Order: sequence, then C-alpha cells, then structure tokens
Amino acid sequence: MQSTPKGMRLHIGFFGRRNVGKSSLLNAITRQDVSLVSDQPGTTTDPVEKPMELLPFGPVLFIDTAGIDDEGALGEQRVERTRRIFDRTDLAVLVTDPNNWGAFEESLLGAFADRKIPVVVAINKIDVLPPSPEIEENIKKRKLQAVSVSALTGVGLDRLRQALLDTAPADFFEQSVILSDLVGPGEMAVLVVPIDKEAPKGRLILPQVQTIRDLLDGDSWCVVVKERELRDVLDRLNRPPAIVVTDSQAFLKVAADTPSSVPMTSFSILFARYRGDLVAQASGARAIDRLKPGDRILIAESCTHHPIADDIGRVKIPRWLTQFVGGQLYFDHVQGLDFPEDLTPYALVIHCGGCMTSRRVVLSRVNRCRQQGVPITNYGIAIAHSLGILERALAPFPAALDAWRKG
Repeated sequence: MQSTPKGMRLHIGFFGRRNVGKSSLLNAITRQDVSLVSDQPGTTTDPVEKPMELLPFGPVLFIDTAGIDDEGALGEQRVERTRRIFDRTDLAVLVTDPNNWGAFEESLLGAFADRKIPVVVAINKIDVLPPSPEIEENIKKRKLQAVSVSALTGVGLDRLRQALLDTAPADFFEQSVILSDLVGPGEMAVLVVPIDKEAPKGRLILPQVQTIRDLLDGDSWCVVVKERELRDVLDRLNRPPAIVVTDSQAFLKVAADTPSSVPMTSFSILFARYRGDLVAQASGARAIDRLKPGDRILIAESCTHHPIADDIGRVKIPRWLTQFVGGQLYFDHVQGLDFPEDLTPYALVIHCGGCMTSRRVVLSRVNRCRQQGVPITNYGIAIAHSLGILERALAPFPAALDAWRKG
C-alpha cells in the first residue's frame, strides 16, 4: 500500500490559522507523529505529507500545511506554499478552534468553493471549551459538514473519519479505466513501447505499467512490442487488434505501420482522459494553428526527472512546434508542483499526461487556464497535431474529436 503512487491517492489537506491544532489533529487521526507539534505559532513551515491507508478509502495522502494567517516575509512564503496545496487537494479539512471564526476561515471557504473542493470543518480543542454559538450558527447557516473534536483526548475522531467518508468526492470511489473500456473482455490491444533513456533501468514507465494492469483488470489482453517490431507483429495476428497504443515519440512510425482500419492513439492521450479533461485539451490543440513566431509557450511536467539530451518536453516538442510554425517560439518549463498563477503571458500551455500527479491537479490547472482565457493541451495531443495525425489519434474518442474540429 505504501508503494501506491501519490497520483492514485485521495489527497486530504488540513488548513487553518496558526496554532489551531492542525498538526495535532493530523497526528491523532493517523495515530503517528507525522507533524511537529508545539504551542509556538508557526511551527509547521513547509507542507508535511503522510501517505497511509485509511479505511474504507484505501490509500490516501494527508497534507499538513502552514497557518494561512502567517506573518512577515517568511510567513508570506509559507502561506504561498500552503496555497499551492489547494490545487492538489481532493478533500479539505478546515481546522478552527471553538471560539475563532472570521475573515481567514471565510477566505479559505471561498478558495475551496472556487475550486469545487469539498470541505469538512473540524472544531478542535473542545477539551478546553465548547464551540461558540456564533460558530455553530454560521456553520449551520452555510450547511457545512462539521465535527467537534479534541486531538488531545481523541473525542470526535471517529466522527471526523466518517465526515471525511461522507464528504469525499463521489468520483473517487468510481473505478475509472485507462483503456479496457475501448478494448473489451477477451479482446486485444497492441502496446508500442519504445525503450528510451528516461525509462528506469529494468522497468517500464508508469503509464505503460498502469495501462497493462487496466487491461488485465478488464479481462482484456495485450501484446507489448517496440516500434520496429509492430508491423511484423500485426502481420502475424490472425485478426486485427482492437486498438494500437504508442508512446507519442513514435507516433509517425506507428501511424505508418498500423492499418487505417485499426484504431490508434497514444498513452499520453489516454492519460489526458484518465487524469485530465480530454475534451478541453483536444479543443485547446487548435491554438497550435494560431501560433506565430515570437509566441511564448508553457510546458508543464508533473514529475521531476532530470531531462536527457533528447527530452520529449524540453527538446522534441519545442522542435516539432517550431517546425510547424516555421519561426522561433519561446518555451518556459515547470516541473512537479510548480505552476504559474498568471498564465496570461502564454499563447498555449502544454501539460504532460499527469501520471505522477492526481486528476485534481490536472483539472485545477485546466480550470485555471480556462478562467484566464489561455488554451491548454496535452503532450500527446500537441505532438499528434503538429505531426498532422491528430484526427486519427482522437478517433477512438468522438467527443474529443468533435471538440478539436470545432476548436
């Protein structure tokens, strides 16, 4: 369970003022000393993460944050790091004490509402005094899910766990699929897996592994080949596969070797559906047609690997887009949790498949781009568009294909 990737865990963030007991409450609910606890306000500086199994959720990631009311220059940096957690929070716990509710709590609720993050209010320290009537009335009026707890005595912790269960996003409990719904039980997919320098030695990269597991879970089966073996494998089959899926960097060769009667797409496009919003990102690819020399493009990658000499995000995509536009473009790159607040300088945002982050993060970024009027697309979609084969790569996804055509 501890090896479950972060992107597949429910992210539960603890937010609130300094010294309301966020860290104590997280330690109590996990039954471990995850966060440093002190009476001194501002003890928690950087967000603290704790992966664990919380039944009946399964694997979750708890995140303890610095107080949102921190002060001073260093405090502003702590607050900024806390705000970054908003975009990867699936479920928020707003921690307050029994006699303290005001603009800070209201601003947090507003931030959660803007991002459509469900929230549970935890009124902590009830071993000291009961919740004030004003707080109780405000929570009732706002129809918030609230629990009175004591991190010190453990009172209310079971009710808090139940409140988390009741408030968690419904889609977290729905079994999402990567590819098996396009293949079907007893049918076959051919997966084209180039072995490059970025693949961990002796292993496949995560999207490929997850796709294979998804096919097995769906009672489908697959053949895994390198790009130079694809044509020979297809010739040996006594019936065509349901679909061919390729790494985006081998798109042209795979498209040439796959009969037009066989559906074809890429792992990255599959993950645009699995981790993000495929329809929105397909529509955003139309912005590539409007690019002109001098435009600035943001390339966002969810993992933090060291780029190699022919890195797909730093070398290949810029090269293909520059060739498509026929003039110089300017590229900025961000990795991991970094993502600019102001996206207006960019003509386009190109996001990776998101295999190393959660769907909440990718959807938050898609939503931020939409709010600022900046088109966003995905690695595989952008590559297929620039190579002139996107219509074929989107054919298995009619809604996305229609959005691209209208985009």
